[in-house]
Amino acid sequence: MAKKVAVIGAGVSGLISLKCCVDEGLEPTCFERTKDIGGLWRFMENVEDGRASIYQSVITNTSKEMSCFSDFPMPEDFPNFLHNSKLLEYFRIFAQKFDLLKYIQFQTTVLSVKQRSDFSSSGQWEVVTETKGEEQRAVFDAVMVCSGHHIAPHIPLESFPGIEKFKGQYFHSRQYKRPEGFEGKHILVIGLGNSASDIAVELSKKAAQVFISTRNGSWVISRVSECGYPWDVVFHTRFRSMLQNVLPRTLQKWMMERKMNQWFNHENYALEPHNRYLMKEPVVNDDLPSRILCGAIKVKSRVTELTETAAIFEDGTVEEDIDAIVFATGYTCSFPFLEDSLVKVEDNAVSLYKYVFPPQLEKPTLACIGLIQPLGSIFPTVELQARWVTRVFKGVCSLPSEKTMMADISKRNKKRIDLFGESMSQMLQTNYIEYLDELAVEIGAKPDLLSLVLKDPKLAMKLYFGPCNSYQYRLVGPGQWEGAMNAILTQKQRMLKPLKTRTVEPSRHFPVSFLLKILGLLAVVVAFFSQLQWF
Repeated sequence: MAKKVAVIGAGVSGLISLKCCVDEGLEPTCFERTKDIGGLWRFMENVEDGRASIYQSVITNTSKEMSCFSDFPMPEDFPNFLHNSKLLEYFRIFAQKFDLLKYIQFQTTVLSVKQRSDFSSSGQWEVVTETKGEEQRAVFDAVMVCSGHHIAPHIPLESFPGIEKFKGQYFHSRQYKRPEGFEGKHILVIGLGNSASDIAVELSKKAAQVFISTRNGSWVISRVSECGYPWDVVFHTRFRSMLQNVLPRTLQKWMMERKMNQWFNHENYALEPHNRYLMKEPVVNDDLPSRILCGAIKVKSRVTELTETAAIFEDGTVEEDIDAIVFATGYTCSFPFLEDSLVKVEDNAVSLYKYVFPPQLEKPTLACIGLIQPLGSIFPTVELQARWVTRVFKGVCSLPSEKTMMADISKRNKKRIDLFGESMSQMLQTNYIEYLDELAVEIGAKPDLLSLVLKDPKLAMKLYFGPCNSYQYRLVGPGQWEGAMNAILTQKQRMLKPLKTRTVEPSRHFPVSFLLKILGLLAVVVAFFSQLQWF
């Protein structure tokens, strides 16, 4: 008999978890508290409790070729960066293609997930749900928590003395929907993440003046990178990942600063990060430096005090006549349906093995999907998590001892602090390709580049120097997809298709980029072996 799996949430993590369950012969039931799929990416005019909320203009920060599911490329006519409505369309096509809707119980809230009395032997869970006021109980062999971490807003009002005296409007960024209604106002945005930057830019086109208050600054990059390609297609390659692993930290820092300042000098724009040596996630915004250059946005330091109508900043400056404050200060992790002993949240961090499994459970039948913030697209990340989890549930993959898992969690946390720092916003941060490969190894889906060089050197070069997207993890192992190689070889075509909307005579130039990549690789190899001679 197939194992029954409860999937909580029908957003991106829930949808791919459903598919992975079906692929592994499991029997899933998905509980979704709203009336539709999409989770975070389904825009609603009104903010709903217990549900993620976005503003109307949200566009993806990762491109379609780096964000699609591994055996289901996005249509070639889709733009490279998608408006939330377009991404939701992709999810609908995906759900229809794999017939996933039949597994979802809509308008059903999960009230509790508890271990059965015989959990030590059965590993089973009792799940209590509510649909239209009626409670139901059901027993499941395993549970996949896919409810996300953008639900409970974090508003640190205690860090803003005088907020109780402020006469203007203040609210969390999750309540922001569109710029109408803010015409002619002076607005202060607290924070400098992607949401803060998007909202500040959008408001600056209607408001009299927008201020952004940041404690530490941030690197800002454009979606458009070298030769006009999407930034993540250029940045997330195995070659670059290798350089990060072998080059000294000081050299990496110098290279990163140089790269980040190619677009504009961050110091001149008061945006330069305080801790430049940290590999923190950059802000992706095409318009922020332009709006600063035009004076529509002014970057300010940390707010130390608020008065009835003004904001006082750390550097002693004061901005008067503030009409509204937007707190783009992130979210806290919350799982109200789980007991603290199962998944305990401390300082917005959760102790999970490889960000997925609670290490203390006698049976590995509970997993969290998507409780992570990779330096890349979340979609391939949650897919590999789900592929691994469902194979653990099925019994074909196993976990190490609790002691080993706890040691891994501790080691991973120290590395995270070293790379990304200790701020609340970085608690779920992790390297991208390194983590994807780690998950792929667990299920035997990581491509073997060395053997591939001998069998298919052209494909091997694409895998190593080209974008590391999800198709790579369907070349071998369980779930192997016969269309994976073609998807890799034709990804450039899908990137350019929505751009070439006018017939242009192709230019002819010598293709030196490939030669430069080879020379670069040889230089790294020579440098590496030269280093070995010193030991």
